[in-house]
Amino acid sequence: MSGAVGLHTATIGSGPVPVVLLHGLLGQGQNLSTAARGIADLATSLLVDVPNHGRSGRTEHVDYLELADVIAAELRARGAAERPVVLVGHSMGGKIAMCLTLRHPDLVAGLVVVDVSPVDHDGAESFGRIIDAMLALDLTRLRSRAEADEALASAIPDPTVRGFVLQNLRRTDDGPGWAWLGDPRLLRAELNVVCGFPDMAGAHWDGPVLWVAGADSDYVQDRHEPVMRALFPRVQLVRVRGAGHWVHADRPQVFIGLLRAFLAPWSAGAGTRPTRPGGGLSPA
Repeated sequence: MSGAVGLHTATIGSGPVPVVLLHGLLGQGQNLSTAARGIADLATSLLVDVPNHGRSGRTEHVDYLELADVIAAELRARGAAERPVVLVGHSMGGKIAMCLTLRHPDLVAGLVVVDVSPVDHDGAESFGRIIDAMLALDLTRLRSRAEADEALASAIPDPTVRGFVLQNLRRTDDGPGWAWLGDPRLLRAELNVVCGFPDMAGAHWDGPVLWVAGADSDYVQDRHEPVMRALFPRVQLVRVRGAGHWVHADRPQVFIGLLRAFLAPWSAGAGTRPTRPGGGLSPA
């Protein structure tokens, strides 16, 4: 743990490019470990449990600017002002990454935004049902993870989503009971904020940005592109066929390939900035 809020982190790889990966809502840093291992020769990746998630500390409210500042303070303490990082953020983590880049541009060399747009998104209802099911589970009577899986099946019928949610369930240290990692009650109470995006009008960052969208997802729409380009003029959009919102899980090798192409100029050029995102990428 480190920082005022207390961030739980893990490091994967030993490559020359410093990379920081930020997960989405109800996730943990470990959700992006496959991607981190896939770039381990090119990058040293820091996987962060975002505040109110995983084993990181909690905030009083959900505020993207505050979350960006908390993570920026951690990166600054780790030397990012002298050696800027490549930020990779999925969904909620992508929103944090965008805010961090715009507010602390000296810390960021490149940005990868995965299946999210800098706009309000109508996802509160679907995520609300998931969190409601989590909070309704009687953890004091729960005997096993399998029992929790069965209890959640009617509210969360997709086994992949259910398995993702159950990664947040852990045994307590002081007894046979169970607890949810993070703060699902806070996330539920402020879900409209989580699904929104702060007003960043007038801000922009001219560094290289790779925008990865799942072709089967509605989080990145054509009408969002002007907003994205106003904030990040050098953005390049790549849509991944056969992928939904969790691009890195649906098409892991394609996602790793996109990351490797984006990181290659830094790896080859000892940290110099590439002239365009990833040296040029085509739809995957």
